[in-house]
Amino acid sequence: MRRLLWPLAILAALILLNVAFSPGFLSIQMREGHLYGSLIDILRFGAPLILVSLGMTLVIATGGIDLSVGSVVAISGALACLQLSQDASVLTSVVLALGLSVLLGAWNGFLVAGIGIQPIIATLILMVAGRGLAQLITDGQIITVNSPAYKLIGGGYLLTIPFGILLVLVVLGVTAFLTRRLALGMLIESVGGNAEASRLAGIRARGIIVMVYAFAALCAGVAGLMISSNVSSADGNNAGLWIELDAILAVVIGGTSLAGGRFSLGGTVVGALIIQTLTTTIYSVGVPPETTLLFKALVVAAVCLIQSPSFREKVFRRRGTPAGPRPAAEEKVRVTA
Repeated sequence: MRRLLWPLAILAALILLNVAFSPGFLSIQMREGHLYGSLIDILRFGAPLILVSLGMTLVIATGGIDLSVGSVVAISGALACLQLSQDASVLTSVVLALGLSVLLGAWNGFLVAGIGIQPIIATLILMVAGRGLAQLITDGQIITVNSPAYKLIGGGYLLTIPFGILLVLVVLGVTAFLTRRLALGMLIESVGGNAEASRLAGIRARGIIVMVYAFAALCAGVAGLMISSNVSSADGNNAGLWIELDAILAVVIGGTSLAGGRFSLGGTVVGALIIQTLTTTIYSVGVPPETTLLFKALVVAAVCLIQSPSFREKVFRRRGTPAGPRPAAEEKVRVTA
């Protein structure tokens, strides 16, 4: 819980800033049996990023990185919409899209664990080629669909709550159960801490690495379905563009180390909500569109610095505070000199 202190404080500060500019920001209303409000919108529009970030968390926990999730988002949405436009059922379209996503993720894992390619290079291949594959599926066009059942995934409601939020809660619950209630989380952390030592201890590190990359692609595939169903169309060029960078930022803000090892699913969710709330804040404050990315980058940099214990110690340390006793080795050198 201590690890989440600063991310939660930053999220609260962003919410208060929005309240200052829009007094009704915290209000939630019931319209036509559905919940509406700014907080609901943050959760609904942030759902795809939360899903992608959850998958990215486990990849980073193994000491890897996945730059291809944005392309997988585009491929998943493109294939599902293509199938729907050819009169395939929603179930068939969803299964094919998610199946291809898992295969692409397993391919990334094979390149990393089986062949030994650096994760950033292995996933960069699919990041570039995957975007072209998405455009090949859509023939360079935006495919529009008209399916109420498919619309439910990203733009529908269930029990008054946006279906995307419920879907995220299910994925988060299953992921937390598998990684925190079972030994899987410990195995992932051990592989990220020291893959060679894990292998010598009898842990099948290669299999775990392939699994987490496949899971990350599966989460990206579901996010692609949510994004395309929300707008009832598939855009192979722009769908999921740069979402991999937001996902990495969400994971880092949430306290997961890029070096691998320990990870925090709760921190990742908070980090993703911070990024989505920041996007909402940008529109509320009225930041000019041409400076949006610069403003966002500055805020994220400030967030990361505030979370750094060494940075806080250097900046917020009181003047005049004694530096403490010198180390013995340093005192010996000084006396000798």
